[in-house]
Amino acid sequence: MRTTANGYLIQLDGLRFVAVGLVLGDHLMADVNTIPFGPLGVTLFFVLSGFLITRILITSRDKTLGQPGGLGTYLRKFFIRRTLRIFPIYYITVFVLYLLDEPPVRDTIAWIVLYATNIYIAVNQSWMGTIDHFWSLAVEEQFYIFFPFVIFFIPRRWLIPLFITMVVSSVVLRAIFYRAGFDWMVNYVSTPTCLDSFGLGGLMAWMQLQRKDFFVKLFRNPLWVWLGLASWVLVVYWSKTFVEVHNVANDVWERLFGSLFCFFLIGKAVVGFEGGMRWFLENPVSNYLGKISYGLYLYHNFVYNHYHTQAGHPTLRLLHKIHQYIPALKGVVVFEVAYFFLLTVLVASLSWHLIEKPINQLKDRYAR
Repeated sequence: MRTTANGYLIQLDGLRFVAVGLVLGDHLMADVNTIPFGPLGVTLFFVLSGFLITRILITSRDKTLGQPGGLGTYLRKFFIRRTLRIFPIYYITVFVLYLLDEPPVRDTIAWIVLYATNIYIAVNQSWMGTIDHFWSLAVEEQFYIFFPFVIFFIPRRWLIPLFITMVVSSVVLRAIFYRAGFDWMVNYVSTPTCLDSFGLGGLMAWMQLQRKDFFVKLFRNPLWVWLGLASWVLVVYWSKTFVEVHNVANDVWERLFGSLFCFFLIGKAVVGFEGGMRWFLENPVSNYLGKISYGLYLYHNFVYNHYHTQAGHPTLRLLHKIHQYIPALKGVVVFEVAYFFLLTVLVASLSWHLIEKPINQLKDRYAR
């Protein structure tokens, strides 16, 4: 395994950067891009969360199960650490948006505060403007709420059937919703229809903890990564053969095959890529951008959103000033993408150093 002395998986920060880069690239080039890189980036986050959270929970359960107050200790440590990592900048962002009267924050504030924006979108079959992307944060939080109890109470021999059930039931539910004629966004944002990603991540965590030799043997070969990528590409190509933009390939199968690709990609990163991929995932820039990926994802829509950013937005006004001084850059897509990306990195970096990192340091004080 490619780990530091304290067991930190070295290449996973680089994969976080890959995930958020796919989302940002998709959103920044929404007018020209037709490949679902954004959904793949979100899927990578989900599989990665399933792997890391399941790994943490199984290890914690093994230490606390049967001990006096074991359940309380297990839950307290998990929820304190998750709360310190996730809540501060989320609720600060929501508070600022509320004060600025950002539509539709005031009208849906209860849904936002309760991490239920995905439920709002599914029920109303309507997106939420610049806070559209909060749906995936809601899915993650809902997963964090119920999954610790599942892992603590379910017998270990039932873990593999549990993960398989999560994968199969999620695909079946997407197929049912599709056949019933539900809008595509119901399939896309509902937590139960995302569980195949988390289930595959959980299966990987069990393998890494319980069948380490098999895990290394399976993921050492990079061929599986290429086969996983090829299967996802074939499904995307299949989806383009339909007249309708949203079809059975997109709505039912794309997430599963994207999850399988991410399953092998993450597994290989845990064992350790070599060559150019190792350099990319382990270099300081990728690692840093991976560490601030939560902020990059949270803030990027407020820096620029192709569908919702108004003409008078400060980042667009600054871009127009640059165009006035350097007219040759006007309409240059590469420059504009780099401009919005660097602004997002700046905001996320300030957030990391001023808010997130100091608060993260409290985790070991209150829940080592």
